[in-house]
Amino acid sequence: MQWVKNQFHWRMCMLEHASPVNFYVSCWQSNRSSLPLLWLRSVLLLYSTCVLIASMVMLPLTLDIPLGYWFIYLTHWGLLLIVLTEAFSTAVSAYAYFKKPIDATFGLPWYVKTYWVLYNISIPVAFLITVFYWGILKTSPNTVNYAPNPILDVMLHGVNSAVMVVELVFSAHPSRLMHVMQPLYFAGAYMLFTVIYYFAGGVDPWGNPFVYPVVDWSKPEQTMVVITLTALFLALMHLVTVAVATVRDSIAKRCSKDTTGVYNDGFKY
Repeated sequence: MQWVKNQFHWRMCMLEHASPVNFYVSCWQSNRSSLPLLWLRSVLLLYSTCVLIASMVMLPLTLDIPLGYWFIYLTHWGLLLIVLTEAFSTAVSAYAYFKKPIDATFGLPWYVKTYWVLYNISIPVAFLITVFYWGILKTSPNTVNYAPNPILDVMLHGVNSAVMVVELVFSAHPSRLMHVMQPLYFAGAYMLFTVIYYFAGGVDPWGNPFVYPVVDWSKPEQTMVVITLTALFLALMHLVTVAVATVRDSIAKRCSKDTTGVYNDGFKY
C-alpha cells in the first residue's frame, strides 16, 4: 500500500531528480566520466539523423510522392522525436564533459528536463510504432506500400526501437510511472492532427481521406476504438519502459561496487 502511495504522489509527476549525474553517466560505469555516454549518444544521433535525411530524400524520389506527405505519418513524428532525444542527450553529455558537472541545487536545468521529457515520450512511441506497423499495417489486406525502400523500412519501423532500447539500457536516470501522461499527451496531439487533417480535406498520397486506413474519421466509432486501444497499449509500453529501467538498475547495482545515485524511482519503495 505504501508503494502505491509513493508512486502516485504529486512529486512523481515532476521533472526533478536529486542526482543530475545520472543524466550523463551510464549506470554501468565504475566512474563518473561523461565521455562513454557522449560517444554512444553521438553515434545514435548520427545514425538517427542519417535515417531521417534518407527517409525525407527517398520518399519523393522512390515513390514519387511530394515531400509534404512525409510530415503526416506517425512513423516520421517518432523519428523526429528520436533525433531530438539523441540531440538533447548528446548536448547534456557534452555540457558535462566540456564545461562542468551539471548542478541541480535549484532544480534540473531546462535542457536536462527537455531531454527527460523527450526520452519519456520517444521510447514508448518507438515501441508502439514498431508493433503498430508490423502487427497491423503490414498484415492488413488493404494496406498500401508505405516503404520507399525495404532496408529503410526496417530502419524506420524496427531499428527505431533498437536505438531507444540502447538509450534506455545505458542510461541511469529514472523512468517514473506517473510520467505516463507525457507519451499520452503526444499521442493526443497526433490524434488531434489527424482529426484536423481529415476535416480540412487532407488525403494520403494515394487520395484516400485518411492518414492510416485504421484511423479513418469517416468511421468515427471504429476509429475511436482503435485510438482507445492504442492509448492503452502506449501506456503499457511506458510501463514496460519503467520495468526495464528497474531491472537495468538492479543488475547494475549488483555488478558495480559504487552504486551511488544509481536507481530507478519508478518502482522505488
